[in-house]
Amino acid sequence: MGLAAHKMDREEAMERERRDIVTGDVMPEHRLVRFVAGPDGQVVPDVAAKLPGRGLWVEASAAAVDKAVEKKLFSRAAKQQVHATADLARRTENALLQRILGDLGLARRAGGLILGFDSVLRSFDGGATPPRALIEAHDGSEDGKRKLYAAAHRQHLDCVVIDCLSSAELGLALGRENVIHAAIQPGGLADRLIFDAERLKGFRSQNTASNPARTESPRA
Repeated sequence: MGLAAHKMDREEAMERERRDIVTGDVMPEHRLVRFVAGPDGQVVPDVAAKLPGRGLWVEASAAAVDKAVEKKLFSRAAKQQVHATADLARRTENALLQRILGDLGLARRAGGLILGFDSVLRSFDGGATPPRALIEAHDGSEDGKRKLYAAAHRQHLDCVVIDCLSSAELGLALGRENVIHAAIQPGGLADRLIFDAERLKGFRSQNTASNPARTESPRA
């Protein structure tokens, strides 16, 4: 699938709305995760929203998925007996994580990633195409993050900050150790990473600090 198709998928998802089976609220898809019941009746996360079957949509958070499991809301929404295991939230988080790490690897191989503090800082130069998003390890140096946020703010850059991954997870995706600072150039993969990272945040317990560089939500 090409970059244009990635972008089209995300834009279509942003326009669609679904009903959360836990609250009954209608929400845009970037706030939800789709689940389906397989032929054996087991509920599985469908983070790409591609699997066949009736979609069962839940707000993208561990608390919401846990409640859907505890209250047997998947069966009620499916109008038949289905089975959701107690570890469904954990499996959903892992599915989102693996999707994000895979896309980071694709972006690296395509030459769309900028790695390292100095390289990211140089990418803010007005003569270059600014990055679409900054990727900051949540366990990295706060001083380095503040300096990059301040530099982006001075240049009035419209960057989104992805800060829900650890340095070890970034290193796993990118094949190098101690990855703290990165950025991704504009394109379909960048948009999809933003979309999925926003959902992953709901499954992660660490707080992500607000900062001047985050001037927009994942909405296009």
